Amino acid sequence: MRNIIRRFASLGYLTAPLALTFVGVVLLSLGVAYLFIHLYRSLEDLPTFFSILTLQFMPRPWRAVLLSGAGIAVLAFGLWQLSGVMIIPLRQGETDGSDDVVLGYRRDAPPKLVVLSGGPGMLILSAMGEQVRQLTCIVPVQDPVEYYYRASGLFATQNVYYVVPTPEPIQVMAQLDDGTSIDVRHLSLNQQIAPRHVVDLHLARNPTSESIQVTRLALEAIREADAIILGPGSLFESIVPNLLIDDLREAIVRSKARKIYVCNLMTEPGRTTGFSVADHIRTIKTFGNFTPDVVLVNAQRIDPEVYRLYAAALQSPVVLSPEEYEETALVTGTNGGPAGLRGVMIEGSLVIEADLASSVIQYTASLNNPAEQRAVRVLRHDNQKLSRAILALLRRG
Repeated sequence: MRNIIRRFASLGYLTAPLALTFVGVVLLSLGVAYLFIHLYRSLEDLPTFFSILTLQFMPRPWRAVLLSGAGIAVLAFGLWQLSGVMIIPLRQGETDGSDDVVLGYRRDAPPKLVVLSGGPGMLILSAMGEQVRQLTCIVPVQDPVEYYYRASGLFATQNVYYVVPTPEPIQVMAQLDDGTSIDVRHLSLNQQIAPRHVVDLHLARNPTSESIQVTRLALEAIREADAIILGPGSLFESIVPNLLIDDLREAIVRSKARKIYVCNLMTEPGRTTGFSVADHIRTIKTFGNFTPDVVLVNAQRIDPEVYRLYAAALQSPVVLSPEEYEETALVTGTNGGPAGLRGVMIEGSLVIEADLASSVIQYTASLNNPAEQRAVRVLRHDNQKLSRAILALLRRG
């Protein structure tokens, strides 16, 4: 209802012209009606079609109701079509009317997006804030509310909002392939489990407690979203935890929004070691009960120095491999978006390769000597490249 009211509100500048037009149409209709009445009363032996055209076979009250209903329906449809055009007066205030101009153009409403990711991923996608109507970031269920309240104040971006999925954070436990059970937030801190990967994830809560309460803002954002973006971010730490919440997961499944998954650039030690693109998609299907419509995978060539650095940390690039292809498709760019994207079908998702990342210099401190820093080159999702790719997909409809 709010969208309908907002759309008709765009006709505010046309209130007076529309009122005059309506009065003119009514007067014209009365004139035509009197003409028909005169012809009907003055001419004899009128053709049968004339009687049918003027609805003479119906009682007069029914004629009035039928014609009035048809008129209201046509008028409403015309106003609805007109409200799809935004009217902007180029001059405000009182003028002599000699140079007033009204500009009309077709309005395409910016999309509403929902992001399921961690802090770094949300910060990357916040670059789209000025190009969307609303970008709602639903933070991971295990993270405290205060962290994102501070983040939203520190990184205040237009049209970007941070929402928690539950009133209180919930601990998320991961089970590794060797049977180890560990808090998902501690996976990256334990080098001994770097060769392992996660096989199961669950919420650590009292089994006798009532069902998990989901915040109204999170559910409303999903219901109104035009697209739901998963990532960029850790698969098991930033994305999957929220899919463990029944009401939130069901809301995503029911949503008609396009579901876009931004695949990791590299595998994550202790979490996704050895994972392929298909493994990432299957994980979302397993825990989320849905298949992403589109999966974005980085296609950029990785500098050998960067590759060796990640290999030393037991990480490898997440790239498409020929044995994963089920079906190929060509996805052409539009409206200035990335052109000539190559798409393939994997696990029911359209997987698209694009240049989504950039190498950046990052300074790290030594654990033995915190005052000592060294510069290393790392690969990160590029906010501008990723934003262009996502917006190009959305413009395709």
